[in-house]
Amino acid sequence: MRNAHHELPLSDPLKEIRETLFYPMLIGGQWVESRSGQWMDVYHPADGELLAKVPAATAEDVNEAVQAAGRALKTWKHTPPVQRGRLLLKLADLLEENIEYLAAIDAIDSGNPVSAMKTDIVAAARQIRYFAGLVLEMKGDTLPFSGAMLHSTHREPYGVVARIIPFNHPIMFAAGKIAAPLAAGNTVVLKPADQTPISPLIFGKLANQILPPGVLNIITGDGRNAGDALVRHPEIKRIAFTGGFTTGRKVLQTAAEGMKVVSLELGGKNPMLVFPDADLGEVVKSAVKGMNFDVSQGQSCGSTSKIFVHESMVADFVSKLAEEVANIKIGMPSEPGCQMGALISEAHLQRVDGFVKRAVAEGARVVTGGCREEKAPFDKGYFYLPTVLDQVTPEMEIAVEEVFGPVIAVIPWSDEEEVLRLANDSEYGLTASIWTNDIRRAYRIATRLETGYIWINDSSSRFIGTPFGGYKQSGIGVENSIEEMLSYTQIKTINVSL
Repeated sequence: MRNAHHELPLSDPLKEIRETLFYPMLIGGQWVESRSGQWMDVYHPADGELLAKVPAATAEDVNEAVQAAGRALKTWKHTPPVQRGRLLLKLADLLEENIEYLAAIDAIDSGNPVSAMKTDIVAAARQIRYFAGLVLEMKGDTLPFSGAMLHSTHREPYGVVARIIPFNHPIMFAAGKIAAPLAAGNTVVLKPADQTPISPLIFGKLANQILPPGVLNIITGDGRNAGDALVRHPEIKRIAFTGGFTTGRKVLQTAAEGMKVVSLELGGKNPMLVFPDADLGEVVKSAVKGMNFDVSQGQSCGSTSKIFVHESMVADFVSKLAEEVANIKIGMPSEPGCQMGALISEAHLQRVDGFVKRAVAEGARVVTGGCREEKAPFDKGYFYLPTVLDQVTPEMEIAVEEVFGPVIAVIPWSDEEEVLRLANDSEYGLTASIWTNDIRRAYRIATRLETGYIWINDSSSRFIGTPFGGYKQSGIGVENSIEEMLSYTQIKTINVSL
């Protein structure tokens, strides 16, 4: 073991990371390497060069983290709820006190624009405060008497919770998604994405100043080893995973062997439905906003990536949308003026580009973008131009599969029943956006969409306290609301003879 704790620096964060190079895991309040001695390389999306190394955790390391969380659980679950809430509030304050540095680290780690990462940190702090304020809602019920019996229910934490997060919002997910299980009295073993473990580990330095040792543990490593061992561990009975459908299905299948409770927040191929009475200028702005170009380069499960536009306005819409998207300036993620950063990896860039090339082969037309940025200084990194495709038909791969990149597909329609059928004809059902000035139509469509989170005349916005989750293969369960916190509890019924 080695203790790597130090105050968060205020110097050049990229230089700091590369000079530090080795970032150990947080287990039981200590900073430790993998018992195997193996390290995993992490690359900087903006230049493709080595950023740092993190431990390649084994099943033995995972077990150590779970045991540490189990020891901490004995005290944490009995800590008065208000005291747990106070500690979480302190953590939220510490996040915001270090917002400039943490946002810079997040931009380096993920390739997302630093301005968007500041917003992420504010959102994470807001989430933590929200759940800190809900701790007294961990209450049960008394049930009607049955003769001389008193019946009551009590909520108790599951115990050690596994929290597996994706690469697109490293600190927001690392900080925000541990709040509900911790507020409910669980302890957590957090596994960040393979590609973005640095900022969650640096967040761990803050958490380690506030939370008792072992309440939060952070392990690193790939999904085949560290992730699989975490999901299989017999002492973990509650797992929450955010990421792609394929991995989510594997998590669910593996967890089923141990009868574990699982929540999944997975992908989406999210429609925007544009009716002819909508304001075209507002719709174009919302289409750009909904694609999250300036937040995560379209690498967002909630992005409205396929837009159904009424045939009477599709030509004008495509023209205006292409103009707006072409004006988005790619920049180095750490620069304050960056409007759109880099994709997470070379492999992912090639995946996105493959979708575009196959769409063109099927008959789609690239209106703007459609290739990687070759100009210096972006040529060394994983930069892909924001892209608009038209002449897309509903059966094309680009209209069916989640690209998870900066690509919008535009599809014309002529009949309301037809567009509703097309919007629902998907394996996914995460988000949707409806644009019309007819509120009766809007609600009629919203109630018939097989989708978990819907905007009317808006897109992309998320509101604390409103349950976020998907239908069909977009997931199981909801987050960002009281339902999330309660999902980390199990109900015990006590019957008393009077």
